[in-house]
Amino acid sequence: MEKPTASIIITNYNYGRFLREAIASALNQTYQPTEVIVVDDGSTDNSQQIIADYGKRIIPVLKENGGQGSAFNAGFAVSCGEVVCFLDADDVLLPSAVEKAVSLLHEPNVVKVHWPLSAIDVHGKPLDKLFPEKPLPEGDLLDAQLTGGVDGHVFSPTSGNAWARSYLKRVLPIPEIHYRINADSYLAILAPLFGSIKRIVEYQALYRIHGDNGTSKTTYRWQLNQYHYEMTVLRKFLQEQDIQIKDAFECAQSSGYKHIQHMVELGQELEPLIPPRQTYILVDMDEWGWNGQLLENSQSIPFLEKDGMYWGAPSDDVIAIEEFERLRREGASFIVFGSPAFWWFDYYAEFARHLRTKFRCVLDSERLVVFDLRISA
Repeated sequence: MEKPTASIIITNYNYGRFLREAIASALNQTYQPTEVIVVDDGSTDNSQQIIADYGKRIIPVLKENGGQGSAFNAGFAVSCGEVVCFLDADDVLLPSAVEKAVSLLHEPNVVKVHWPLSAIDVHGKPLDKLFPEKPLPEGDLLDAQLTGGVDGHVFSPTSGNAWARSYLKRVLPIPEIHYRINADSYLAILAPLFGSIKRIVEYQALYRIHGDNGTSKTTYRWQLNQYHYEMTVLRKFLQEQDIQIKDAFECAQSSGYKHIQHMVELGQELEPLIPPRQTYILVDMDEWGWNGQLLENSQSIPFLEKDGMYWGAPSDDVIAIEEFERLRREGASFIVFGSPAFWWFDYYAEFARHLRTKFRCVLDSERLVVFDLRISA
């Protein structure tokens, strides 16, 4: 029996510095036949020259910039694989990923296989962190999706999934205007409506943290609007499938939804204090800023920070002050303490004294304490 073809669709926008590693990981899969398609979404760096260097080893798709959803659509349109993986150009697939996915997608009614990703830094150094952190589910997840809506089940980022072509043909094209980023979410929330999901426990890809990752740049206000849109998408497909919607689905009262609403409220409280295009340090024990931005036009920095990633609480006051001053020299204009980190003011007493004696506190509420680093106390 002839083995089915697999397609790896690499989507790229100005990631020339990472693109060769992503392409190499796709070409080096143990499973064959595997075609490698590289979609360049209107890059202005050296990406298109890199793509040209591979000649006939890959299938190039060069297009005007339209976002991730449009890149998914363009890549799928030229693919022929019965198994399809979308790979972000800043990530890396392990050689065994496609082979393991193909074997599971052969099982009856399986529409998707997913696996965790292991984090690496900008240079490819392991960071000892998995995405997602929670265990991935498997099986028939329709009831979970009906109960939880958009938050019905945990799923991996783009490079942690393999899809059955038969499923993708039923839900594509992705609505491009709504999915310039997070196109993987559209595919993930609909998958349980069409079949079962299998998981690979061991990570099969590397997720690169480099400070320019798209998801972490979205604001919670955008995420709230997107949540409402995706609930509309789910309702549409449920009606088309003639699947009964459960009451809990309509309520949208999941913990994830409530968290996003809370973050939007915090952003509204901060907005009058922090002007646009100002960078601020966010001390929140990685509870508020790990998956989004509180403010529309101002970027937060986690504290402690390494390569743009939260690195845990400081070991002592000396480290806290040194790292704070480093970030201030690099341009941070405010420091914001969220309520999850209010204990810092007692535990790091010298650091707290350093802030209060040198900088003006412009907000001290039950949820936020804010210091303006541009103004002396």
